Amino acid sequence: MSSTAPKGLFDPKDFDIPDHYQHYPGDTAEDYIGPFFYYREGNTCYTAFRVKPHHCNMSSSTHGGILMSFADYCLCMAAFTEDINSVVTVNCNSDFIGPSQAGDLILGEAEVTRQGKNIAFTRCQLRVNDQPVLTASGVIKLFRKW
Repeated sequence: MSSTAPKGLFDPKDFDIPDHYQHYPGDTAEDYIGPFFYYREGNTCYTAFRVKPHHCNMSSSTHGGILMSFADYCLCMAAFTEDINSVVTVNCNSDFIGPSQAGDLILGEAEVTRQGKNIAFTRCQLRVNDQPVLTASGVIKLFRKW
């Protein structure tokens, strides 16, 4: 962790990720798997993850479980807004499209396609060098602030 990052946060610069991304604190599983980073622009949530050698399988490509975990993060972050206290994945569907490997910067783009009071339907696409790696859709349970 960089000494310039607030306590408990990962600095995107330490992972060669553009510094307009930020780390969402509070999910130790995502920190252990990733860490993952995000920023919002309008209704779209953009995410980033730098693949390290320990994220790869015996074929030297990013492990599918790591990609699915990152996709889950993307889907949840799309639904997670200021009026939401927390979110939980109800359903997640993933389609593997292309490869990624250690050193790659995986960029995600996620959005809510439909939302009710307590549930959101989301989708995302993960890319490396503008080439699709994985697409996913999910159903996310919303827990609103009181």
